[in-house]
Amino acid sequence: MSDTILQNSFYFSNVSNSILYGVVLMLYFSTMQAYFDKQLERRPSDKFYMVFSTILVFLITIFVTTRLVSGQEMWINHPGYPGGASAYFIANMSAWYLTMSAVASTLLQLMTDGLLILRCFTVWRRSYSVLFVPCCIWLSSLVLGILNLITSASPKNNFYEGLKAHVGLVYICLTIGLNVLVTCLICGRIIFCARRMQHHFGHEASRDYFTIVAIVVESAVPFTLFGIAFLVSFGLVSYSSIIFLSLYGMFTCISPQMLILRVVRRRAWTAEVAQSTALAFATQSTTAPSTTSTSSSMV
Repeated sequence: MSDTILQNSFYFSNVSNSILYGVVLMLYFSTMQAYFDKQLERRPSDKFYMVFSTILVFLITIFVTTRLVSGQEMWINHPGYPGGASAYFIANMSAWYLTMSAVASTLLQLMTDGLLILRCFTVWRRSYSVLFVPCCIWLSSLVLGILNLITSASPKNNFYEGLKAHVGLVYICLTIGLNVLVTCLICGRIIFCARRMQHHFGHEASRDYFTIVAIVVESAVPFTLFGIAFLVSFGLVSYSSIIFLSLYGMFTCISPQMLILRVVRRRAWTAEVAQSTALAFATQSTTAPSTTSTSSSMV
Protein backbone atom coordinates (compact mmCIF):
# COMPACT_ATOMS: atom_id res chain seq x y z
CA MET A 1 0.00 0.00 0.00
CA SER A 2 2.78 2.43 0.91
CA ASP A 3 4.50 1.73 -2.42
CA THR A 4 1.28 2.61 -4.29
CA ILE A 5 0.85 5.82 -2.28
CA LEU A 6 4.46 6.80 -2.93
CA GLN A 7 4.22 6.25 -6.68
CA ASN A 8 0.89 8.09 -6.98
CA SER A 9 2.19 10.98 -4.89
CA PHE A 10 5.38 11.23 -6.90
CA TYR A 11 3.51 11.01 -10.21
CA PHE A 12 1.01 13.69 -9.20
CA SER A 13 3.80 15.94 -7.92
CA ASN A 14 5.68 15.69 -11.23
CA VAL A 15 2.51 16.45 -13.22
CA SER A 16 1.67 19.46 -11.02
CA ASN A 17 5.29 20.67 -11.26
CA SER A 18 5.12 20.60 -15.06
CA ILE A 19 1.83 22.52 -15.14
CA LEU A 20 2.95 25.11 -12.60
CA TYR A 21 6.27 25.52 -14.40
CA GLY A 22 4.26 26.86 -17.33
CA VAL A 23 2.69 29.39 -14.94
CA VAL A 24 6.19 30.39 -13.79
CA LEU A 25 7.34 31.03 -17.36
CA MET A 26 4.18 33.02 -18.15
CA LEU A 27 4.73 35.24 -15.09
CA TYR A 28 8.42 35.64 -15.89
CA PHE A 29 7.89 36.73 -19.49
CA SER A 30 5.04 39.05 -18.42
CA THR A 31 7.42 40.64 -15.92
CA MET A 32 10.12 41.10 -18.55
CA GLN A 33 7.59 42.57 -20.97
CA ALA A 34 6.45 45.05 -18.32
CA TYR A 35 10.07 45.89 -17.49
CA PHE A 36 10.91 46.78 -21.09
CA ASP A 37 7.68 48.74 -21.55
CA LYS A 38 8.83 52.25 -22.48
CA GLN A 39 5.67 53.84 -21.08
CA LEU A 40 6.70 53.02 -17.52
CA GLU A 41 9.34 55.02 -15.74
CA ARG A 42 12.35 52.93 -14.74
CA ARG A 43 13.34 52.73 -11.08
CA PRO A 44 16.76 51.76 -9.67
CA SER A 45 15.17 48.77 -7.93
CA ASP A 46 13.82 47.34 -11.20
CA LYS A 47 17.18 45.84 -12.19
CA PHE A 48 17.42 44.09 -8.85
CA TYR A 49 13.97 42.57 -9.29
CA MET A 50 14.75 41.44 -12.84
CA VAL A 51 17.95 39.68 -11.75
CA PHE A 52 16.14 38.24 -8.73
CA SER A 53 13.33 36.96 -10.95
CA THR A 54 15.78 35.36 -13.41
CA ILE A 55 17.62 33.53 -10.62
CA LEU A 56 14.29 32.22 -9.30
CA VAL A 57 13.40 30.81 -12.73
CA PHE A 58 16.84 29.20 -13.03
CA LEU A 59 16.51 27.51 -9.63
CA ILE A 60 12.94 26.32 -10.21
CA THR A 61 14.07 24.86 -13.55
CA ILE A 62 16.66 22.79 -11.67
CA PHE A 63 14.02 21.74 -9.14
CA VAL A 64 11.51 20.60 -11.78
CA THR A 65 14.13 18.88 -13.96
CA THR A 66 15.72 16.91 -11.15
CA ARG A 67 12.32 15.73 -9.91
CA LEU A 68 11.58 14.45 -13.41
CA VAL A 69 14.96 12.70 -13.50
CA SER A 70 14.12 11.06 -10.18
CA GLY A 71 10.87 9.72 -11.64
CA GLN A 72 12.70 8.46 -14.72
CA GLU A 73 15.27 6.61 -12.60
CA MET A 74 12.59 5.08 -10.39
CA TRP A 75 10.04 4.02 -13.02
CA ILE A 76 11.97 3.57 -16.29
CA ASN A 77 15.60 2.79 -15.51
CA HIS A 78 14.96 0.63 -12.41
CA PRO A 79 11.41 -0.73 -12.67
CA GLY A 80 12.29 -4.12 -11.13
CA TYR A 81 14.19 -2.85 -8.07
CA PRO A 82 13.82 -5.25 -5.09
CA GLY A 83 11.13 -3.89 -2.78
CA GLY A 84 9.53 -1.70 -5.41
CA ALA A 85 9.59 2.03 -6.04
CA SER A 86 9.47 2.99 -2.36
CA ALA A 87 12.56 0.88 -1.62
CA TYR A 88 14.43 2.47 -4.55
CA PHE A 89 13.36 5.96 -3.47
CA ILE A 90 14.56 5.46 0.11
CA ALA A 91 17.82 3.79 -0.99
CA ASN A 92 18.68 6.67 -3.35
CA MET A 93 17.70 9.72 -1.32
CA SER A 94 21.30 10.96 -1.48
CA ALA A 95 21.50 10.62 -5.29
CA TRP A 96 22.95 13.60 -7.17
CA TYR A 97 19.62 14.63 -8.71
CA LEU A 98 17.79 14.69 -5.37
CA THR A 99 20.70 16.57 -3.78
CA MET A 100 20.53 19.18 -6.57
CA SER A 101 16.78 19.40 -6.04
CA ALA A 102 17.32 19.99 -2.30
CA VAL A 103 19.93 22.69 -2.97
CA ALA A 104 17.66 24.48 -5.46
CA SER A 105 14.62 24.34 -3.15
CA THR A 106 16.67 25.59 -0.17
CA LEU A 107 18.02 28.55 -2.15
CA LEU A 108 14.51 29.31 -3.41
CA GLN A 109 13.23 29.18 0.15
CA LEU A 110 15.88 31.55 1.48
CA MET A 111 15.47 34.00 -1.42
CA THR A 112 11.67 34.06 -1.15
CA ASP A 113 11.79 34.51 2.63
CA GLY A 114 14.27 37.35 2.17
CA LEU A 115 11.97 39.03 -0.37
CA LEU A 116 9.01 38.69 1.99
CA ILE A 117 11.02 40.30 4.79
CA LEU A 118 11.94 43.14 2.42
CA ARG A 119 8.27 43.64 1.49
CA CYS A 120 7.32 43.57 5.18
CA PHE A 121 9.93 46.27 5.77
CA THR A 122 8.36 48.35 2.98
CA VAL A 123 4.75 47.89 4.10
CA TRP A 124 5.65 48.79 7.68
CA ARG A 125 7.19 52.12 6.56
CA ARG A 126 10.79 50.89 6.92
CA SER A 127 10.46 50.10 10.59
CA TYR A 128 13.60 48.28 11.73
CA SER A 129 11.94 47.05 14.92
CA VAL A 130 9.56 44.91 12.84
CA LEU A 131 12.53 43.21 11.14
CA PHE A 132 14.31 41.95 14.25
CA VAL A 133 12.44 38.67 14.84
CA PRO A 134 12.02 37.73 11.13
CA CYS A 135 15.73 38.36 10.47
CA CYS A 136 16.77 36.23 13.44
CA ILE A 137 14.56 33.38 12.21
CA TRP A 138 15.91 33.79 8.66
CA LEU A 139 19.52 33.51 9.88
CA SER A 140 18.60 30.42 11.92
CA SER A 141 16.94 28.86 8.87
CA LEU A 142 20.09 29.59 6.84
CA VAL A 143 22.22 27.62 9.29
CA LEU A 144 19.74 24.76 9.53
CA GLY A 145 19.27 24.78 5.76
CA ILE A 146 22.99 24.18 5.26
CA LEU A 147 22.93 21.42 7.89
CA ASN A 148 19.88 19.90 6.20
CA LEU A 149 21.70 19.83 2.85
CA ILE A 150 24.71 18.12 4.45
CA THR A 151 22.50 15.40 5.93
CA SER A 152 20.64 15.10 2.59
CA ALA A 153 23.86 14.35 0.75
CA SER A 154 24.96 11.78 3.33
CA PRO A 155 24.53 8.17 2.14
CA LYS A 156 21.75 6.00 3.58
CA ASN A 157 19.90 8.86 5.26
CA ASN A 158 16.11 8.44 5.25
CA PHE A 159 14.01 11.57 4.73
CA TYR A 160 11.47 10.28 7.25
CA GLU A 161 13.75 8.70 9.85
CA GLY A 162 16.89 9.39 11.87
CA LEU A 163 19.02 12.55 11.95
CA LYS A 164 17.87 13.82 8.57
CA ALA A 165 14.21 13.64 9.63
CA HIS A 166 14.88 15.58 12.85
CA VAL A 167 17.02 18.26 11.18
CA GLY A 168 14.54 18.51 8.31
CA LEU A 169 11.59 18.89 10.67
CA VAL A 170 13.27 21.69 12.66
CA TYR A 171 14.29 23.45 9.43
CA ILE A 172 10.78 23.17 7.98
CA CYS A 173 9.20 24.43 11.23
CA LEU A 174 11.51 27.46 11.24
CA THR A 175 10.98 28.41 7.61
CA ILE A 176 7.21 27.93 7.64
CA GLY A 177 6.99 29.71 10.99
CA LEU A 178 8.80 32.62 9.34
CA ASN A 179 6.36 32.48 6.41
CA VAL A 180 3.37 32.61 8.75
CA LEU A 181 4.84 35.45 10.82
CA VAL A 182 5.74 37.68 7.86
CA THR A 183 2.47 36.91 6.05
CA CYS A 184 0.49 37.90 9.15
CA LEU A 185 2.52 41.10 9.57
CA ILE A 186 1.93 42.14 5.95
CA CYS A 187 -1.75 41.13 5.91
CA GLY A 188 -2.41 42.83 9.22
CA ARG A 189 -0.75 46.06 8.14
CA ILE A 190 -2.54 46.22 4.78
CA ILE A 191 -5.96 45.43 6.30
CA PHE A 192 -5.40 48.00 9.06
CA CYS A 193 -4.45 50.71 6.56
CA ALA A 194 -7.30 49.72 4.24
CA ARG A 195 -9.93 50.13 6.95
CA ARG A 196 -8.58 53.50 8.01
CA MET A 197 -8.30 54.68 4.43
CA GLN A 198 -11.85 53.65 3.61
CA HIS A 199 -13.12 55.25 6.79
CA HIS A 200 -11.47 58.60 6.09
CA PHE A 201 -11.40 58.82 2.29
CA GLY A 202 -13.86 56.24 0.93
CA HIS A 203 -13.49 53.05 -1.08
CA GLU A 204 -12.28 54.71 -4.32
CA ALA A 205 -9.15 56.11 -2.68
CA SER A 206 -8.02 52.70 -1.50
CA ARG A 207 -8.99 50.32 -4.29
CA ASP A 208 -5.54 50.14 -5.98
CA TYR A 209 -3.59 48.96 -2.94
CA PHE A 210 -6.17 47.37 -0.63
CA THR A 211 -7.91 44.73 -2.76
CA ILE A 212 -8.08 41.01 -1.95
CA VAL A 213 -5.61 40.35 -4.77
CA ALA A 214 -3.18 42.88 -3.29
CA ILE A 215 -3.37 41.25 0.14
CA VAL A 216 -2.93 37.70 -1.24
CA VAL A 217 -0.02 38.61 -3.55
CA GLU A 218 1.81 41.04 -1.25
CA SER A 219 1.78 38.60 1.67
CA ALA A 220 2.33 35.41 -0.42
CA VAL A 221 -0.67 33.65 1.16
CA PRO A 222 -0.66 30.56 -1.17
CA PHE A 223 3.04 30.01 -0.47
CA THR A 224 2.38 30.01 3.28
CA LEU A 225 -0.72 27.78 3.09
CA PHE A 226 1.05 25.09 1.04
CA GLY A 227 3.94 25.29 3.51
CA ILE A 228 1.59 24.58 6.42
CA ALA A 229 0.06 21.65 4.51
CA PHE A 230 3.53 20.24 3.84
CA LEU A 231 4.57 20.63 7.48
CA VAL A 232 1.48 18.78 8.73
CA SER A 233 1.85 15.90 6.25
CA PHE A 234 5.60 15.64 6.90
CA GLY A 235 5.01 15.59 10.66
CA LEU A 236 2.55 12.71 10.15
CA VAL A 237 5.27 10.81 8.21
CA SER A 238 2.99 10.52 5.19
CA TYR A 239 4.10 10.00 1.58
CA SER A 240 1.46 12.59 0.65
CA SER A 241 4.03 15.14 1.88
CA ILE A 242 5.77 14.62 -1.49
CA ILE A 243 2.79 16.30 -3.18
CA PHE A 244 2.74 19.24 -0.79
CA LEU A 245 6.53 19.55 -0.98
CA SER A 246 6.28 19.97 -4.75
CA LEU A 247 3.45 22.50 -4.50
CA TYR A 248 5.29 24.37 -1.77
CA GLY A 249 8.50 24.29 -3.83
CA MET A 250 6.73 25.63 -6.91
CA PHE A 251 5.10 28.45 -4.97
CA THR A 252 8.49 29.52 -3.62
CA CYS A 253 8.89 30.76 -7.20
CA ILE A 254 5.29 31.60 -8.22
CA SER A 255 4.46 33.82 -5.23
CA PRO A 256 7.54 36.09 -5.56
CA GLN A 257 7.06 36.18 -9.35
CA MET A 258 3.50 37.47 -8.89
CA LEU A 259 4.78 40.03 -6.39
CA ILE A 260 7.59 41.19 -8.70
CA LEU A 261 5.11 41.53 -11.56
CA ARG A 262 3.00 43.86 -9.42
CA VAL A 263 6.11 45.84 -8.48
CA VAL A 264 7.17 46.27 -12.12
CA ARG A 265 3.64 47.28 -13.13
CA ARG A 266 3.62 49.90 -10.33
CA ARG A 267 0.71 48.30 -8.48
CA ALA A 268 2.59 47.02 -5.43
CA TRP A 269 3.19 48.79 -2.16
CA THR A 270 6.22 51.05 -2.10
CA ALA A 271 7.84 53.09 0.64
CA GLU A 272 6.21 56.18 -0.89
CA VAL A 273 2.74 54.60 -0.74
CA ALA A 274 3.23 53.56 2.89
CA GLN A 275 4.52 57.01 3.81
CA SER A 276 1.76 58.87 1.97
CA THR A 277 -0.85 56.67 3.67
CA ALA A 278 0.58 57.55 7.08
CA LEU A 279 0.68 61.26 6.17
CA ALA A 280 -2.92 61.11 4.99
CA PHE A 281 -3.97 59.64 8.34
CA ALA A 282 -1.97 62.27 10.21
CA THR A 283 -3.48 65.10 8.15
CA GLN A 284 -6.99 63.76 8.60
CA SER A 285 -6.53 63.39 12.36
CA THR A 286 -5.21 66.94 12.74
CA THR A 287 -7.88 68.57 10.57
CA ALA A 288 -10.75 66.74 12.26
CA PRO A 289 -10.35 68.45 15.68
CA SER A 290 -9.95 71.88 14.08
CA THR A 291 -13.13 71.37 12.08
CA THR A 292 -14.97 70.34 15.20
CA SER A 293 -13.72 73.38 17.15
CA THR A 294 -14.68 75.72 14.31
CA SER A 295 -18.18 74.29 14.22
CA SER A 296 -18.45 74.73 17.99
CA SER A 297 -17.33 78.35 17.86
CA MET A 298 -19.89 79.14 15.15
CA VAL A 299 -22.64 77.79 17.38
